[in-house]
Amino acid sequence: MTIAFWCVLIAGLLPYLGATIAKAGGERFNNRNPRAWLAKQEGFRARANAAQLNSFEAFPFFAAAVITAHLIQAPADRVNALAAIFVGARVAYLACYLADLHWARSVFWLVGWLATITIFVSGVR
Repeated sequence: MTIAFWCVLIAGLLPYLGATIAKAGGERFNNRNPRAWLAKQEGFRARANAAQLNSFEAFPFFAAAVITAHLIQAPADRVNALAAIFVGARVAYLACYLADLHWARSVFWLVGWLATITIFVSGVR
């Protein structure tokens, strides 16, 4: 299994890290109506939930890029490096979201997005 495929697994799990942070501590989490409970959160918990949602949004595009790159036999070293950049950018994105560093968060979002696009076109000759 390639590094890029491991990165797909990690990227698929990242939203759950945001969800765990949003739900941990503070007022008792209500699992009977979790979306309503999360909608009432403020501060870092609200931002962790927003990061979770954005991570779910970014994942399909990234996973499709990695799978496509493998199918068209793009250079594996390049795809692996770009996939690692994507995961690193998404981890930094989550950290910046939690710390309320909105400009840095946007930069890391852009880095991840550009890495994904570059993975898609890596096999173009």
